Amino acid sequence: MAFPHLQPPSFLLANLKADSVNKPFAQRCQDLVKVIEDFPAKELRAIFPWLVENIFGSLDGVLMGWNLRCLQGRVNPVECNIVMEFLDPGGPMMKLVYKLQAEDYRFDFPVSYLPGPVKASIQERVLPDSPLYHNKVQFLSSGGLGFNLALNPFEYYMFFFALSLITQKPLPMSHHIQTSDCAYFLLVDRYLSWFLPTEGSVLPPLFSSPGGSSPSPAPRTPTMPFASYGLHHPSLLKRHISHQTSVNADPASHEIWRSETVLQVFVEMWLHHYSLEMYQKMQSPHAKLEVLHYRLSVSSALHSPAQPGFQALHTYQESFMPTEEHVLVVRLLLKHLHAFSNSLKPEQASPSAHSHATSPLEEFKRAVIPRFVQQKLYLFLQHCFGHWPLDASFRAVLEMWLSYLQPWRYAPEKQVQSSDAQPRSVSERWVPFVQENLLMYTKLFVGFLNRALRTDLVSPKSALMVFRVAKVFAQPNLAEMIQRGEQLFLEPELGLPHRQHRIFMTPPFTGSFLSSWPPAITDTVFKVKSHVYSLEGQDCKYTPMFGPEVRTLVLRLAQLITQAKQTAKSISDQSAESMAGRSFLSWLGFCPMDNSSCYPTSDLDEVGQDSIRKTDEYLEKALEYLCQIFRLSEAQLAQLTLALGTTQDEDGKKQLPDCTMGENGLVLTPLGRYQIINGLRRFEVEYQGDPELQPIRSYEIAGLVRVLFRLSSTINRRFAGQMAALCSRADFLGIFCRYHLTEPALTSRHRLSPVGRVHAASGAQSPRLSLRFLGSYRTLLFLLLAFFVASLFCIGPVSCTLILILGYLFYATTMALLTERRKLHQA
Repeated sequence: MAFPHLQPPSFLLANLKADSVNKPFAQRCQDLVKVIEDFPAKELRAIFPWLVENIFGSLDGVLMGWNLRCLQGRVNPVECNIVMEFLDPGGPMMKLVYKLQAEDYRFDFPVSYLPGPVKASIQERVLPDSPLYHNKVQFLSSGGLGFNLALNPFEYYMFFFALSLITQKPLPMSHHIQTSDCAYFLLVDRYLSWFLPTEGSVLPPLFSSPGGSSPSPAPRTPTMPFASYGLHHPSLLKRHISHQTSVNADPASHEIWRSETVLQVFVEMWLHHYSLEMYQKMQSPHAKLEVLHYRLSVSSALHSPAQPGFQALHTYQESFMPTEEHVLVVRLLLKHLHAFSNSLKPEQASPSAHSHATSPLEEFKRAVIPRFVQQKLYLFLQHCFGHWPLDASFRAVLEMWLSYLQPWRYAPEKQVQSSDAQPRSVSERWVPFVQENLLMYTKLFVGFLNRALRTDLVSPKSALMVFRVAKVFAQPNLAEMIQRGEQLFLEPELGLPHRQHRIFMTPPFTGSFLSSWPPAITDTVFKVKSHVYSLEGQDCKYTPMFGPEVRTLVLRLAQLITQAKQTAKSISDQSAESMAGRSFLSWLGFCPMDNSSCYPTSDLDEVGQDSIRKTDEYLEKALEYLCQIFRLSEAQLAQLTLALGTTQDEDGKKQLPDCTMGENGLVLTPLGRYQIINGLRRFEVEYQGDPELQPIRSYEIAGLVRVLFRLSSTINRRFAGQMAALCSRADFLGIFCRYHLTEPALTSRHRLSPVGRVHAASGAQSPRLSLRFLGSYRTLLFLLLAFFVASLFCIGPVSCTLILILGYLFYATTMALLTERRKLHQA
């Protein structure tokens, strides 16, 4: 394809749009590389928004773009390599970004596609707390009620890249995509390694002159007055947006502005989501009052009524549920941030290092987690813990949480496992991290306990999750660190200024963090209280992790673990017995289904004895770890086991669920409901209807069963009187007929429901003939085998039939006499 050097931008854009339909993918990428190389920024400006949307898809999710989330290196290695080279931090696409960046171009991004909390605050004319939005909010050029963000090319590109994970439609369940092998996941990893390096410094832009770009635009149109937003800002409504300093006011910030931008975009787009209840909780009465005063002052100053589209802060609504892929990408971000923050040298990480001249990158490493990530991640995790389904997919959220709780796993000095395989003690170096993230450990642990109490612990996947959490919290010295942090928070504030005069919050987000990061706080108590109050508000009610309430929950979990272990063992024993007792016919698939099994179906039935063994191991180790963390004794566990009545009956069967006797019979207790939900116990349920009318089983021939039913029904109607007379006789003929023409189970069956026992089914059934047994595969196979064996001994069909009839008459006579004698003894 030839590109005239001076062709109009509209013609260039039209050509590229046509090529995107007609040309193969590899050829299109080659043409784009040539266009980026040959054309100046003025012409490239017109194609940049279209190209970004063409790659990452539209913000409304209609256009899929290059579908980076489904592009896997193992499935499509050629296309994946082309995409990775084109979108690489040092590739052609970034060259285009830096070309446009050098010319200080701006691109409009609609606010309506931002995360719900950010969109709601901007529509309420309240400035979001992140400096990412400062001096960027503008009215639509048409004068409507919507807003745009004026973004520079680098921000525009990163906004689309990050939002494509959220806005694109979830992958169908039929598509089995390995997230760690898809192009999007690999690109996130490359961008993090490039812009947040653990070794060396951030590489400068390869295609632009130094200082030629600006991370934050100057507004092109008159901006609207905004209040500062966020629960952790010391003065909520103190400055006008047009009076704020630009993010790049500090010359030192030019060194890492791209790193700062990448992190802020990823955090804002991936973590700034939470429920309506959390949004309303974040809006304190003080914040709402100041917003009201500020709006009144703005309204009187402008002599114009408030816009009707902007209602109170409680108008925020966002129905957001992260996908498993979203959570995996966030976990990758957290792991890299730990490695990035831990790459500080010991002398740089020490408090005395603040007094010496440090580079902006070192300051950024020191502040990256508490400043940019902590609050939004806490809200994101709370949202996931409260709204994620109670199934095995929660493992992704769990591992993300546990990755954040263990920064020592990503420290340069790797922990060396000792020869006795004992876990290494958590170093005292991490005490400040544990104390400054106290709620991440304690409150979310309580949230996990509440989830675990509602899950089926007999399932291997659920047992593994309980084991993983218990193992992490049982690391030596970690529980003691958490307990010391709780003691610091619960200390009375004697000798400290009153809470309202202390600012228990993180620094204000004014411009770059370099110009606003405060001196180091030496008051450990103040730091712990600041963390809790900044995340939960100063009127929060804290529940200690090692207090009596949580200990009660742990004891309940220990009870359920013990019951689940016994249930898994019972399932294993029952499965072994059924396997040992199967006959040759059962091996051929003609064995009837056991519909009165004592235990419900679970994934243990599908994975076999090996998974049952693993489940028992997970639960055993989890119980051991919980005893270590909360110092539970064996005597306490034994007492709990007896209190729950987990001992088995003499016949080895489980007891009924825990019930109490009410007016209408048995009533389930809360413990009984837990036992049924978790599959620990259940009521014995079996078929109580007419055997002739039960559904056709898998071991029966459907057509033959229907024919035999019609035949036996006709015989029963025509000879009902004669059969009743024969069964009423007291001699041997009467005994023989009663054995064949009456159903013993029908006379003894009664209604098992505890409600309405007065209406229990009773009354004798009239004699009848049942031929349904002839429709069974087992019966027919037995007859065929009998004739086949007889033919081996030169016995003909007629003779074989007579032998079978005589043998059955002898068997039936014996059984009839024994049955009659048993009835006499029972009477």
